[in-house]
Amino acid sequence: MRLVVDLDLCQGHAVCQDEAPELFRVPKQGQVEILRADPGTDLEAARAAVRYCPTQALSLIDDGDAVSDFKES
Repeated sequence: MRLVVDLDLCQGHAVCQDEAPELFRVPKQGQVEILRADPGTDLEAARAAVRYCPTQALSLIDDGDAVSDFKES
């Protein structure tokens, strides 16, 4: 899992920082900065930040396990 932000949508409300200060920082009159893209053990806080973002600027992307589709002939 990794966090991504759409800066075109972010308005700097800082809800994400309130929900997960270890993952996000929002400077005064600025936009969100992701401190750690991989939420690791803070996954639930990351999910809350994504859920409560007023502009839906945040997303959690599931990269999944890299599995090769290569088959030997």
